Amino acid sequence: MNIVVLGPGAIGSLWAYSFFHAGHSVSLWSRSSSSVQSIKVDDGPENSFANRQDSDLNNADLLLVTVKAPQVENAITPLLERIHPDCIIVLMHNGMGTAERIASLLPHNPLVLATTTHGAYRPAPSHVQHTGKGITQLGGYNAKGLQCQFLEQVFHHALPNSRWHPNIQEALWHKLAINCAINPLTALHQITNGELAADLYRDMLTKVISEVALVMNAEGIPTSLATLKETVYTVINETAKNHSSMQQDIFYQRSSEIDFITGYLLERAKVHDIAAPNNAALYEKIKRIEQSWKSS
Repeated sequence: MNIVVLGPGAIGSLWAYSFFHAGHSVSLWSRSSSSVQSIKVDDGPENSFANRQDSDLNNADLLLVTVKAPQVENAITPLLERIHPDCIIVLMHNGMGTAERIASLLPHNPLVLATTTHGAYRPAPSHVQHTGKGITQLGGYNAKGLQCQFLEQVFHHALPNSRWHPNIQEALWHKLAINCAINPLTALHQITNGELAADLYRDMLTKVISEVALVMNAEGIPTSLATLKETVYTVINETAKNHSSMQQDIFYQRSSEIDFITGYLLERAKVHDIAAPNNAALYEKIKRIEQSWKSS
């Protein structure tokens, strides 16, 4: 396949490199104006990729979008006229709420949503470390996207394990629940994921997870407080040494994905007339921190 990766950060670069080594024609679309970019994963060979080439975008069979949720719409909008209506769009990022916007911008394209637990870190611009092997789940968002089950093999052949999910919203909601619990608290307290296991945070975590479970049930996603709590604490323990993306964003004074994580949860809670005061409090605290940089 002809594949273009839009937003080749750590995860995007990992996928670009993996697709290339699986035999696909891969190019990049990054913020850099350079026509060529190199990627090396772990101790593998360094490979060069064309960057920002209109012809590659025009001929793309697949556009993998790995920019952060707040940047998705702005990243795709300038490219709309160059994206062929048969090109499959795959959105892979934390949070929810971008698919609705992209579906309206590209109504004729197959739209697929993806979530991954692969870990990647970029110690240098062209060097990526694959820090954790995980699972990638893909599923169709619109009617054409639902016909793209073959992508399971394309992604799995490049980077195991990849699975097609018949109801991707369910997988995305479970990922959102984990992010709602872990990201804002680690960002506010500037701690690692593992430090959330302390008794100090148990009460707040339970309240946050309880509100998420209510909204998920209202959205038609079967879950319970006990199930979600077990999932969240499993992730906390398995990623104990990791820093969440939001913790890093707040540390480096970058805009976070709060609007597409807790913000999205609060939007859906409002639709269902569900009170979510604890998530709302975390949302407001993160927004106040972000606002303080802009006004200072």
